[in-house]
Amino acid sequence: MSASNLHPVASTCYSTIRRGLAYHSPCIRFSLQLTLALSTATPLAAAQTFYPAPAEESPEHWQAQGQAELQRAMARTPITNRAKNVILFVGDGMGISTVTAARIFDGQLRGSAGEENRLTFESFPYVALSKTYNTNQQTADSAGTMTAMMSGIKTRAGVIGVNQYADRGDCQSSLGTEVPSLMQDAADRGLATGFVTTTRITHATPAATYAHSPERNWESDANLSPEAIAAGCQDIAAQLLSFDFGAGVNVAMGGGLAAFVPTTETEPLTGGAGQRLDGRNLTREWLEKYNDSAFVWNKDQLAAVDVTSTAHVLGLFSRSQMSYSHDRAGDDASEPDLPAMTETAIRLLQQQGQEDGFFLMVESGRIDHAHHAGNAYRALQDTREFADAVQKAMTLTSDEDTLIIVTADHSHTLTLGGYATRGNPILGTVVGNDDQGLPQAGVSIAADDMPYTTLGYRDGLGFAEDAGGDSRYQMPIAGGRHDLREVDTTHPDFHQEALVPLESEGHAGEDVAIYARGPWAHLFHSTHEQNYIYHVMRHALGW
Repeated sequence: MSASNLHPVASTCYSTIRRGLAYHSPCIRFSLQLTLALSTATPLAAAQTFYPAPAEESPEHWQAQGQAELQRAMARTPITNRAKNVILFVGDGMGISTVTAARIFDGQLRGSAGEENRLTFESFPYVALSKTYNTNQQTADSAGTMTAMMSGIKTRAGVIGVNQYADRGDCQSSLGTEVPSLMQDAADRGLATGFVTTTRITHATPAATYAHSPERNWESDANLSPEAIAAGCQDIAAQLLSFDFGAGVNVAMGGGLAAFVPTTETEPLTGGAGQRLDGRNLTREWLEKYNDSAFVWNKDQLAAVDVTSTAHVLGLFSRSQMSYSHDRAGDDASEPDLPAMTETAIRLLQQQGQEDGFFLMVESGRIDHAHHAGNAYRALQDTREFADAVQKAMTLTSDEDTLIIVTADHSHTLTLGGYATRGNPILGTVVGNDDQGLPQAGVSIAADDMPYTTLGYRDGLGFAEDAGGDSRYQMPIAGGRHDLREVDTTHPDFHQEALVPLESEGHAGEDVAIYARGPWAHLFHSTHEQNYIYHVMRHALGW
């Protein structure tokens, strides 16, 4: 191991140690780790880097930190003004284990041990738990859970904006079971309204803000069943255009362009044909429906939108889902990131809602997709971007008049374990502590004589070195693991190991967190049914 192999902070510590200046410095713990690592014959997997704990940590530090937090809590006064604005942030699939791992990941990317770090929304003054089950499933899906948050009722998995008496995929059974969403009510009451997502805007979570369907997959008319067409059900994309509440939807941004363009025309993003079979070009209809409107399909066009003179923006930045944050990075990226979309949405809604306020839903939807792929790196990067979008909203609004809620629709089977030492890379193989509480020499070895990672999934495809697919290794049903000694488990394309072999990693059924600040945020105080979120938002708005 040499200084050139280390994280910049670790490299600085390495030079400090060599000059004999490590004692009582931020490097003291790293010095012990480095000494042990250099003295062992068992190499760290893929030249693993450690991250030093903050220098100020001491018994006195923890006493002072605890007292300071206590004083802040005692001085906190609930805000009981009527909320002019409500912003609901949904990290799709962002369970508590994802938040914890992303917190550490974010801190380590900033050069610290990571465990002491906080994501922006983790500093919100009020935190509660949300029970995510559907009326017919112990472990939920996004359609039923988002309907709970947007409509105030629990319902079945796979259905959007309808109650539990609608049968999934049965149009006839759903007629008359529609339940109004908070966004529809908000528009009816004069508020500006909108949503932003990194998925298709017809995907389950954003769809629940404006649509009603017994089948979440009816995103385009090409997806409708013959029975649904005969019974008069409308596809989700078309329902965005038939939204007739108040002044309509002011902001709709995400992916899913193909569902808005007919097969007889090409869309401007890639030049490919659309999906619609009815001949309708919904992007054109958007411009015809709304005065002072815009349709944009890349980040430069979004940046050029004049929010002072544009009342309605439709942004479709991908034919299907938008890219993961990691894959969208770089100057040549054509898609805007979630913070940029969030900022434009808030600025436009503030203009349009100067009198009555606004409602906005922001979803980081691809956290969920990365988990389904068993790829923790991309899930954690998207969670970091999500936290940045929350920070953007905090900067642009005041907690005196804006209720901000950050939550998830459901969790995933990601888990953290292995007794890793402090500052062990969250994506790395486990290096534990010895009997004296100091980092052990070399990686921890399991009973099968192989190392293992801190992060893993209960189920899914299992180990893969490359996200491309050809080199994917599916865990054999009979058991067995892959030897990770020569594998860089911190690589963006690494897929964590899984216990139960499935084609896709699945959702988890445990509670998720609710973080809140602003008017009436203190009403989140316990373990709540998920539909309670809707009732708090209504109360905060004074309805």
